[in-house]
Amino acid sequence: MDRTAKRWPLPRAMQAALEQAQMAGAAGEVPVGAVVVKDGEIIARAHNAPRESCDPTAHAEMLAIRRAAAALGAERLTGCDLYVTLEPCPMCAGAIAHARIARIYYGASDPKGGAVEHGCRTFEQPTCLHRPEVYAGIGEEEAASLLRSFFQDRRA
Repeated sequence: MDRTAKRWPLPRAMQAALEQAQMAGAAGEVPVGAVVVKDGEIIARAHNAPRESCDPTAHAEMLAIRRAAAALGAERLTGCDLYVTLEPCPMCAGAIAHARIARIYYGASDPKGGAVEHGCRTFEQPTCLHRPEVYAGIGEEEAASLLRSFFQDRRA
């Protein structure tokens, strides 16, 4: 995983993912946002919505992947990039592999629930069907700050 990219200005797609995360937080959801990019254009945006939708699978990545697949009319998102504000969990990492996402750019690491650089490390498993390129730490400070604020407010 390449953490050097966080030194550069945030890509427009990560800025859009952070905006989605802010929307999630404002709605009382854990502030995680995701966007899917194809040929330099954002084709899908989403934020966490499990509480709002009464759907435990309504993570930002899952919703963005579903919307991108619908927009492209295909179940495989070959050549697409996923920008997400938090390290994907095992469920989302599995969906990323099945969707054949080319590259993942994520912000904050998730030592408790992540499955890319932590936990089961989905893409390193010999049974993983597809291994996207992974770039960690893009917008890490901004994403981590949103999460910290969200959880501090709930504990207060």
